[in-house]
Amino acid sequence: MTPLGLSRSQAAEYIGVGLTKFDELVRTGQMPKPKKIGSRTLYDRRLLEEFFDELDSDDVNPWDEIKRA
Repeated sequence: MTPLGLSRSQAAEYIGVGLTKFDELVRTGQMPKPKKIGSRTLYDRRLLEEFFDELDSDDVNPWDEIKRA
């Protein structure tokens, strides 16, 4: 079963970026802010997917492209 609430590192991994980039995306509003449940800080997996779907697909990192000879 996939948990609904993800830790910061799980959330970053879930969308396929590192922690620094994830923090930047949260800070700029491109990813959702976390929820507090007691002492835990968790990111809603469903919101991560919604925000991910809204990211601009034109912003492609050329290093992610596989060059074929």
